[in-house]
Amino acid sequence: MVTQLVLIRHGSTAWNKEHRYCGCSNISISREGREQAETLHKRFKGISFDKIYCSVKRRATQTCRIIFNGAKFTGVPALREINFGVLEGMYYKDIMRKYKEVYENWVKDPYTHRIPKSEPIRIFKKRVETAINKISRDNAGETAAIVCHGGVIGVFASGILKSRNFWRYVPSAA
Repeated sequence: MVTQLVLIRHGSTAWNKEHRYCGCSNISISREGREQAETLHKRFKGISFDKIYCSVKRRATQTCRIIFNGAKFTGVPALREINFGVLEGMYYKDIMRKYKEVYENWVKDPYTHRIPKSEPIRIFKKRVETAINKISRDNAGETAAIVCHGGVIGVFASGILKSRNFWRYVPSAA
């Protein structure tokens, strides 16, 4: 019995446009993010989902409500984005000034290098895989939508494809 999962990244935020790291911060989608969600709402018209799941972060729940026109969804805390530790909320340019070496090493191989005070990639991956695998089991033979974050999609897809380069699978914010 095949379960279909449709993974959807939340709409764009002001922080995405400002090149700021937004993992565990609880911010809203921007006007552009609302427009993106409305576009998906139109594209999904006529497509039936047996169940809808969503990260509990505001940007994801706002996107979910727009796409699915206020339909009931299940909030899943484990679908939240990775905690970026000391980089949380920082602008890219400031990161390159203050944490350049740490950041570059982490981007090169997040499994070997870690940002101070951040969630280790292995723990993030395990958390995401456990949550999505449970959703898949609970919806055997059905179609479920999951509104979450770029890192969540990237780490899950890279796990399926047995790749350590999860950056390759992170969908863009715009």
